[in-house]
Amino acid sequence: MRLVAVIIILLLVSGVVIVQLDQIETVSTFSAEVETLPRVADDSQFARAYQVDPIVFPDDLGQHPDYKIEWWYYTGNLADEQNNRYGFQLTFFRYGLKPGLAERESEWGTNQIYFAHFTVTDEAGQTFTFDERFSRGNPGLAGAQSKPYRVWLDDWQALEREPGQVQLVAQNDEIGLDLTIEPAKPAVLHGDRGFSKKGATAGNASYYYSFTDNRARGVITTPRGTFNVTGTVWKDHEWSTSGLGEGVVGWDWFSLALEDGREVMYFFLRYEDNSIDPLSGGTVIYADGSSRELFLEDVSVTSLDTWTSPQSGATYPAAWQFAIPSENIEVEIRPLVPQQELRVSTAYWEGAVRITGSQEGYGYIEMTGYAGSMQGRL
Repeated sequence: MRLVAVIIILLLVSGVVIVQLDQIETVSTFSAEVETLPRVADDSQFARAYQVDPIVFPDDLGQHPDYKIEWWYYTGNLADEQNNRYGFQLTFFRYGLKPGLAERESEWGTNQIYFAHFTVTDEAGQTFTFDERFSRGNPGLAGAQSKPYRVWLDDWQALEREPGQVQLVAQNDEIGLDLTIEPAKPAVLHGDRGFSKKGATAGNASYYYSFTDNRARGVITTPRGTFNVTGTVWKDHEWSTSGLGEGVVGWDWFSLALEDGREVMYFFLRYEDNSIDPLSGGTVIYADGSSRELFLEDVSVTSLDTWTSPQSGATYPAAWQFAIPSENIEVEIRPLVPQQELRVSTAYWEGAVRITGSQEGYGYIEMTGYAGSMQGRL
C-alpha cells in the first residue's frame, strides 16, 4: 500500500487540485496550476482485489485502469568509478477518477491523473534533491502501456528499448538520470502469487510484484556534477482500490539487496499507539530467483537512532537493527545521508541505505505517517 496517500491527498475533497510549494534548500520549486477535475467515482465502481488473479507478462507491465490506484516504483543504488555512492527514486503513480479509460470526443478527455517523484542522493556531496510532477492522462502527456513497455509523465519515463532492456530517464535543473537496466532475476510475486493482503480486509488487498535485481549502467547528475555509474535497481509495481486498514497511520517499507545474492522486501503497518498490524510481512528472494514469504514473527526490527527534520518537524528512525533468524540475517542499516525526506504533496522519508553485519549490501527504506497520520488522507 505504498504511498496511496500521495496519489489521493489532493483529489478526494472537492475535485479541485491546488498545489504550491516554495523552494526549500535543495528542493526543486514545484507548482501546479489549478485544474478542475470530475468528481471521483465511488470506490464501489472500481474493481477490487478479493482473490488470486494470475499475473501475466508482458500484459501486467502496463496499467490496470479498472482499479483506482497504481504505481511503478524504481529505486536504485549506484556507484561511480571512484566508488562514490548514489541513490535514486523514480516513481510513477496513476489515480483513476472513474474505472476504465475515458471514451470522449475531445483528445483532452481523461479520467486518469498521474503523479511522479524523482530524487537523487549523493553521499559524497551529502545532498538529497527531489522533485514532483503532476499531469492528466491525455493527450499523451502521461500514461502507461505494456507493449512495448512504457510509463511516462512529460519527459520522465521508463521505456523498453529492447526486450528486457529498459531505459530510465528523468531530469530537472539540478538532478538527472539516464540509466539502462536489465533484470538478472525473474519477477517475484509477493504474497499468494501476487495477491498481497497487506493487512487489509476482504477486497482491500492489492496485486504486487517486483523485479528486485536489475543491473544498471548509465549516468547520474547531482549538484556536484554528472557521473558514470553502475549498480542495481529495484522495481515495484502494485495496483489496488484500497485505503489503509482501520486505525493505520503509516508504514515502514524495506528493500534490501545483500552481497550473497539475496534480496529482502519487508513492510509493517503502524497504528496510532505504535502497535503493528499482524498481517505485516514480506518476501525473501534467493540468488536463484526463488522466494519465500515472510510473516511478522519472522522478522525483528529495532530502531537504533532518530533524525528530526528541521523543515517538517517529523522525527524518523535513522538506524535499524534488522534480523531474520531463520535466514541467518542480522544486520545494521544506516542512511547514506540522514536528510532524505521528501516534502511534496505530503511529507515522507525515502532514501538509500547501507547494510553491514552478517551481510553487506545496500537498499532503500520508505517511512510514512511520521509527519502526520496518513489515515485522514485516504
